[in-house]
Amino acid sequence: MRADSGTGLFGILLEQISAARPKGAPRLRQAERRQVSLRPLSLEDLLPPDHRARFVWAFAERLDLSALYGAIKAVEGHPGHPPADPRILLALWLYATVEGVGSARELDRLCREHVCFEWLCGGVGMNHTTLAEFRVAHGAVLERLLTDSFAAMLKTGHASLVRVAQDGMRVRAAAGAASFRRRASLARCRAEAAAEVARLRAELEADPGALSRRQAAARQRAAADRERRVEAALAVAEQLAAKRQGDPCPQSEDPPGPGDAPAGEATGKPPSEPRVSTTDAEARVMKMPDGGFRPAFNLGFASDPRSTMIAAVTLDNTGSDKGQLRPMSEWLAATYGQRPGEHLVDGGFAKLADIEALAAAGVAVFAPVPKPRDAARDPHAPRDGDGPGVAAWRRRMGSEAAKAVYKERAATAECVNAQCRNRGLLRFLVRGLEKAKAVGLWHALAHNMICTGRLLAT
Repeated sequence: MRADSGTGLFGILLEQISAARPKGAPRLRQAERRQVSLRPLSLEDLLPPDHRARFVWAFAERLDLSALYGAIKAVEGHPGHPPADPRILLALWLYATVEGVGSARELDRLCREHVCFEWLCGGVGMNHTTLAEFRVAHGAVLERLLTDSFAAMLKTGHASLVRVAQDGMRVRAAAGAASFRRRASLARCRAEAAAEVARLRAELEADPGALSRRQAAARQRAAADRERRVEAALAVAEQLAAKRQGDPCPQSEDPPGPGDAPAGEATGKPPSEPRVSTTDAEARVMKMPDGGFRPAFNLGFASDPRSTMIAAVTLDNTGSDKGQLRPMSEWLAATYGQRPGEHLVDGGFAKLADIEALAAAGVAVFAPVPKPRDAARDPHAPRDGDGPGVAAWRRRMGSEAAKAVYKERAATAECVNAQCRNRGLLRFLVRGLEKAKAVGLWHALAHNMICTGRLLAT
């Protein structure tokens, strides 16, 4: 009886409280974006003291950019619009590379919307055209900066050239497989492109007011660019055809396309006529790690196992690593004044002539010995005709000590390649060997920047 009365009393109280509540819409704290407020903040206050962008700027401040400053035409006492500080552009691309940003338009957007990139700009206006041109216009400067970054760590003892690991990786080119054509097709494309340019000019002369000046100029630029790229592709096709006529192994110069037989496969037919891309005449169809054939460039790094820093960058369109061992060793010796005593490469670099030449120069090559056709034959036993350097290489690779040293190749070179892939080096967004190498140098310099911070912090 008491419980029932208590429950009834409690229900009555709830009804009274509910009745006492005000009726109407709920009161909320809503967004008011038009409210004017004064905030005494600067870009310096918006970025945390330990942010990575500050480290990138500190690294850029220590670089010698006298070559870039010397090319600036706007000087004190003379007229001319002042350009953006090259150090700002350098820091922007270094930070963008670390963050995996590879598009100039995307970087332009981030410079306006992201506080980290705003801080690097420091109030200097940017546009995608300036960013895109700066990225690929200073390949020689980037290569010198890369050399200086590695040489500086050599002097401090954090890096070493006693042993280097060299490896190459295929990076997709900015061209599609359908853009590869033979000479007859290229000649037709050239005629079509020339006709389109002539048609646009005639249309503009007949009725200048039909299109705006900007639209007409854009169409003429696109048509002229198409004609130029087809002309370049046709010239390269002529060169490749001339090489194939006198080359007993034409596949080494022009890797097979999707419809061609792989290198070394006997088909009983003469080699097909070379094909060249109308998008990027310097790109070549290469065999990729997944076994497929795609337009790509061959990007190579020579790195130090001790510091994992990159000492040199190469880029070509041969599609093979064979023959690149000796040139890399000679380049390192000429650049740093010190030839690595041990050179670690995979089986694709193992050219007997290079191994013999490096052995004469005092360099021990560590590369896997190919398996002989006769399974009963010892692969590490010297063969008839082997020079002393090649014979020593075969015997050396049969020892457990050499196998332990060779393990550093994958731990160094493959790790460097993987880190560059993680930073977005999956496909070049630029065309041509020179511009593609500049992108590879950006990735190498950004990699060395990260390694420098890690080594100096320990």
